Amino acid sequence: MKRFFDFLVALCAILTLLPVIIIVTVLIRFKFGSPILFTQDRPGLHGKIFKMMKFRTMLDGKDKQGNLLPDDERMTKFGAFLRSTSLDELPGLFNVLKGDMSLVGPRPLLVQYLPLYSPEQARRHNVRPGITGWAQVNGRNAISWEQKFKFDVWYVDNQSLLLDFKILLLTVKKVFVREGISADGHVTIEPFKGSNND
Repeated sequence: MKRFFDFLVALCAILTLLPVIIIVTVLIRFKFGSPILFTQDRPGLHGKIFKMMKFRTMLDGKDKQGNLLPDDERMTKFGAFLRSTSLDELPGLFNVLKGDMSLVGPRPLLVQYLPLYSPEQARRHNVRPGITGWAQVNGRNAISWEQKFKFDVWYVDNQSLLLDFKILLLTVKKVFVREGISADGHVTIEPFKGSNND
């Protein structure tokens, strides 16, 4: 039922929001150039790697050695707007259609974090990752890694369609309020350094 619910809602959302998706695509092309999408390997269900899609929110600025500049130097007002309104997450609906992601579940994190999880934290991969999740409606990037993982594992143990529906409604509220977009001193959140350094 969850997979059917995900597919149906994602399809309806894409069709409904298609004008918004087209407008954002054109604006990104005009302001940032190509590519329009930011794609990155992320671990999904049982740690299987997939290509997560988001709208691009940063410039490609590099230093003299050819390395990308820090996030805060590449972020623009338009990119910050896309993130604060969660419009950058819209391409993730196509990941949901493909079955890589769910509408609701633990957010897919970086592949390099995989060996850093404790056995308890690694349980977050027992379900498909989500566009939004229990941690996102309870603090998003403004909470600690330890608390984020506790919320993720709690969701794994208590998931239901009713809970998913509640999280989706709370997500809509959070988008309008624009809470927890970033951690103090970071464009998004500080890097995870391991289960003993939360």
